[in-house]
Amino acid sequence: MLSQRVQRISLSPTLRIAARAQQMRAEGVDVVDLSAGEPDFPTPAPVVEAAKAALDAGFTKYVANDGILELRQAICDRLARDSSVTWKPENVLVSPGAKNSLFNVTAALLSEGDEAIVPAPYWVSYPDQTALAGATPVFVTTREEDGFRLRAEAVAEAVTPRTRLLFLNYPSNPTGACYPRAELEAIAEVCLRHKIWILADEIYRNLVFSGSSFTSIAAISPEVQARSIVVDGFSKTYAMTGWRLGWAAGPRQVIEACSRVQSHNTSGATSFVQKAAVVALRDCDADVERMRAEFERRRDRIVSGLRAIPGLTCTSPEGAFYAFPNVSRYLGRYVGGTAVQTSTDLAAYLLEEAQVAAVPGEAFGADRYLRLSFAASLPRIEEGLERIGEALARQD
Repeated sequence: MLSQRVQRISLSPTLRIAARAQQMRAEGVDVVDLSAGEPDFPTPAPVVEAAKAALDAGFTKYVANDGILELRQAICDRLARDSSVTWKPENVLVSPGAKNSLFNVTAALLSEGDEAIVPAPYWVSYPDQTALAGATPVFVTTREEDGFRLRAEAVAEAVTPRTRLLFLNYPSNPTGACYPRAELEAIAEVCLRHKIWILADEIYRNLVFSGSSFTSIAAISPEVQARSIVVDGFSKTYAMTGWRLGWAAGPRQVIEACSRVQSHNTSGATSFVQKAAVVALRDCDADVERMRAEFERRRDRIVSGLRAIPGLTCTSPEGAFYAFPNVSRYLGRYVGGTAVQTSTDLAAYLLEEAQVAAVPGEAFGADRYLRLSFAASLPRIEEGLERIGEALARQD
């Protein structure tokens, strides 16, 4: 019999869709994959060269569980420069991916009977990581008309004596929503009043588009910083998805607890990848800006293309690389002879009939939506939009 903890969770829906799309491609099907959150750009050349140099130098042995000092210092330098948040290397834990960093934090902070507030739509792993820690996710629904931003009063209404943690992901996966400083201040005030930890997932912090700006909630005040754990990584900003490297920064007692968890889990991140990450942080700003600008161009195209399809609405994401169109017009009816009751049904229809891979909003706690990644090339986005439009036009 499997453990109750494992029975509470399921396979990541994004990985499941990606696996089916990969299988179809292996069978010779031309699939336009708009499901995966993986930049189609190559990893910047200086990063690759730094990894090669580390390998040539024999930097392939075990390193400190917390991460090499050089990288933790580079992370602190970057946070001070970009976010005006001052931390020391002992406040940073390097891990094999930001997802692992999030797991370490939830394992360190959540206990049986605790509650964690999860704004919906949410990244798919927050509820399951909460459940793995034995705690209960409490979902607070955000509204399309509010730009999918969490309101401080909604946080206050969700608080109970068991509330321990708030997940705050921005720019958001899946909506692309970001927060002005004033709204972050209001949310932070609620968390301080109720002594709630803030888990700020800032993995898309460098991918913010014109007209929007990024403020780390940890920069609001020293008091807020003392209740905040910031998680970030290298996959999205530096197109380093397969390198598996992320980090958490926060109060020393929390980072020490996370380090204990990691010491019995992965024993730290790959040695030579950490050397390459130092170069990413210090020398690749131009590469990041080039990718960010291209994502913005793709954002504009996919949003305009989706809005041109009858019955769809779509907010314009302020960051990240996902569009989150409202597809409720096509639910509860037949499309192309297929009964479509849920966003999962619609995603399956688009994959099998139009050969376009998208992730159902149901996976993010928002069944009226689909998530489409514009981390694919512009020609593939154009092809995907055309196929989606044709497939949705086949209403019965």
